Amino acid sequence: MKYAFLSDIHGNAVALESVLHDIQMQDVDEIFVLGDLCYRGPEPKRALQLVQALNAKVIKGNADEWVVRGINEGEVPDHLLEMMNKERDWCISQLDDQDISYLEQLPTDLEITLPNGTNIYAFHATPTSLFDVVLPDTDTSILSEKLITSTNANLYIYAHIHLPYVRYFNSKCIANLGSVGLPFDGQPLSSYVIVEEKGDQFSVAIQRVPYDTKTVIAQYEKIDYPNLDVMKTVIQDGTSPFGK
Repeated sequence: MKYAFLSDIHGNAVALESVLHDIQMQDVDEIFVLGDLCYRGPEPKRALQLVQALNAKVIKGNADEWVVRGINEGEVPDHLLEMMNKERDWCISQLDDQDISYLEQLPTDLEITLPNGTNIYAFHATPTSLFDVVLPDTDTSILSEKLITSTNANLYIYAHIHLPYVRYFNSKCIANLGSVGLPFDGQPLSSYVIVEEKGDQFSVAIQRVPYDTKTVIAQYEKIDYPNLDVMKTVIQDGTSPFGK
């Protein structure tokens, strides 16, 4: 059986549609969504509706928490706080109370046991935080301390950093999904992960999917999105708005 894990859609419904088409072509049996559904994209409502239509298990990301209650000092660089809250206010204007309630009530982690006995622990950033950043080149000792809190899991899957990777150590596997809507690794391609059962083992594969970036940029322009120039560059180049 095959399982798709995706995250960090960020209101980019065009990218999400491309990923869902790719998932369909891969003959996936079940989908899991690891948060950051609406904020920072031109189509927050439609992105949320596409996720809800999947009937998938969904957990909360930091951006979902921001939609619910705003961005606090210390959660982003000080010089970005005002603009990012303006973006959040615009996102809120596109949603209704029922949407906000849905985001607020999302759980923060998933424990999954596959039919072959593989145990998966999935969360957005770390098991204890929606905001901590654990990068691909983090030392294994820190990686273990931050991410491996369940000794029963074989595979740990997380999101948040928008940088897809897979690492194996100490008989464990850690995978990051990258991002559907805002990749940060210099490739303007959506990413998600497929986990496949193979006998009593499993495989993990990062999928990269092209989508129509020009259409998304045009959407930002049409609505005169707050922080327009920055987000256009992020979409066009596949780079982080926070810099290196």
